[in-house]
Amino acid sequence: MSKADLDKLVAQFPSAIVSTHSNCGDDTAVIRSETLLSVMRWLKGSLGFDFLVDLTAVDFLGRDPRFEVVYHLRSMQSGSRLRIKVPVACSEDGPNPAVDSVISIWPAANWQEREVWDMFGIKFTGHPDLRRVLMYEEFVGHPLRKDYPKEKRQPLIRRDYSME
Repeated sequence: MSKADLDKLVAQFPSAIVSTHSNCGDDTAVIRSETLLSVMRWLKGSLGFDFLVDLTAVDFLGRDPRFEVVYHLRSMQSGSRLRIKVPVACSEDGPNPAVDSVISIWPAANWQEREVWDMFGIKFTGHPDLRRVLMYEEFVGHPLRKDYPKEKRQPLIRRDYSME
């Protein structure tokens, strides 16, 4: 992404942008979570960011908001790359943070959102099948949270796979 494209993003969504930077050639925009879907649709439709390379999260224990969901986008036509960061606060109905799912824009986000849910406990509103993908269903907690107790004992689950 060129500086001109970052300027276009800021001009299109001035109230959505928290900050932008281009450190070490990595163009990044931090946006408000409530604008995620409209910004992402515009980036795909108007600027050609048609490929969701990766989706992950960061836990900033002690900061408010504590979590950031990070999207790495690429335009296959121009080769431009862009990082979108979305600070995510805990939801009003519980301790888990929540952000809108981008599956309607990039279907490949399905498993990536499930992984972030599994490891960090960030819910993706509108996700059609949000369940664990790496840990077993009975696992308690989210192991990539910085406050997850590393010595925590988990229930031992024995499955009989011969019946399946």
